[in-house]
Amino acid sequence: METLLLVLLEVIAGVTDYAAMGAGIGAGIAVIGAGIGIGQIGGNAMSAIARQPSSAGDIRANMIVAAALVEGVAFFAIVINLLIIL
Repeated sequence: METLLLVLLEVIAGVTDYAAMGAGIGAGIAVIGAGIGIGQIGGNAMSAIARQPSSAGDIRANMIVAAALVEGVAFFAIVINLLIIL
C-alpha cells in the first residue's frame, strides 16, 4: 500500500501546475453540476407527487433512474479529471 501511495505521489509531483489546477476545477464543476441536477430532479419529483399522490411509485422510480444517470455523468467527469492528473 505504501509503495502505491509513493508511486502516485511521484506521478502527481511531475504533473504541471496547470493540469492539476484544471483537473481540480473540472472535478469541482462536475460535482456542483451533479448536485444541482439531482436537486432539480428531487424537487420536481416531490411537486409531482404532491399534485398526483396516486402515481408516487412511478414518479419515485423514474426519479431514482434519472438521479443515477446524473451521478454516472458526474463520476465519468471525475474519472476523466483524475486521468488528466495521472
